[in-house]
Amino acid sequence: MNPKYALLGALYFVQGIPYGLQSGLLPIYFRTVGLSLTRISLAKVLYVPWVLKVLWAPLVDQYWTKKAWLVLSLGGLGLACLACSAMTPEAQFLPVAAALLSMNFFASLQDVAVDGVAVRLLGQEEVGYGNTIQVVAYKLGSVLAGGGLLSFLHLLGWGPLFWSLAAVYLLAILYTWCSDLGLQRPLQEGPAKSRILSPWRILHSLLRVPGTPWTAGFVLIYKIGEQGASSMFPLFLLDRSFSPQKLGFWNGIVATVFSIAGSWLGGHLMAKHRHPLALLKGLLALRVCGLLFQTLLTAVYKDKASIFEAAAVLSLCIQHFIAGVVTTLTFCLMMHCTQKADESIQATHYSFLATLEVLGKLLFSTLVGSLVDWLGFASSFCVFLSLSFASVLYTLRLHAASAGS
Repeated sequence: MNPKYALLGALYFVQGIPYGLQSGLLPIYFRTVGLSLTRISLAKVLYVPWVLKVLWAPLVDQYWTKKAWLVLSLGGLGLACLACSAMTPEAQFLPVAAALLSMNFFASLQDVAVDGVAVRLLGQEEVGYGNTIQVVAYKLGSVLAGGGLLSFLHLLGWGPLFWSLAAVYLLAILYTWCSDLGLQRPLQEGPAKSRILSPWRILHSLLRVPGTPWTAGFVLIYKIGEQGASSMFPLFLLDRSFSPQKLGFWNGIVATVFSIAGSWLGGHLMAKHRHPLALLKGLLALRVCGLLFQTLLTAVYKDKASIFEAAAVLSLCIQHFIAGVVTTLTFCLMMHCTQKADESIQATHYSFLATLEVLGKLLFSTLVGSLVDWLGFASSFCVFLSLSFASVLYTLRLHAASAGS
């Protein structure tokens, strides 16, 4: 395998572990040891470093080398795992929460550094496969931590589980340290390369990069309708006599396989065509058709009818497959935009776009449950459908604006 792809795959894989750990494994473990649902829900606050990572991205861009930041962040993740192994959440919830918060901080720091490495290492012809590796490796790390480790938790126990994760991060540190792909090359400094740490000057520099305002608007809205549907449709099925076990298999395992297949296809398409905007227009329109199918299902679904259950499973697979393609192409779009930026702000620029992508999903996710309680499933899915169609219209505008520039 290309050494660039191997390094990025390893780094994105370990980066996915904290998310899978905290979204899949820990809520179930916390509940089994008797923690209240309130405490489990409050644990979502621990994701806040991912929204704030753009604040420390300029430091990663303008001080030290990317290799130094990677070793620092991976070392911090390993130490956070060792801290968790020495405590028990049922007796020491707040200290464990603090350790998990630090884990998210170091994971977000690693994300900034590895994105900067990817932007610098990948050529235009490598962006498609590079972003496929980014998405797939992150998902695999998340699935391993959220599902795979959960299967062995009763055998390992809390302490040994985190010792094992600390060992994984130690191996990642050694692999990163031994890699020689230009990671030790410091930022070229000189009279014209003065460091900029003023937030307003940084924002101004980011927005001056060609295509940034349009790309920022797109990544903020492109997932909103899809996010509402993907989070609510499994709950709709659960309310309509779909068993948790059946839902876990189809939505948790099979749909993830389709999502990874979609991510691979997105990278393959990019490697051949290298024009993410042209590809996104058709795929976003196709996503609207898939969401229309789900919307109709919420209106006519009949409990325990085999044909409707099969249609629901089919819609989940289609939804996740298209989402995988769209996500990979969007990350390629972001990276193409970032590669136009000056090297001194590239990691900050990509982190800025990635933060907007996360923010768009998180903000709507906090409201979607209330929307369904208020309007019901069928009407809410009509809203999701409209939002997805709005992203199609915006892509046409984005394509025209980019062509004009």
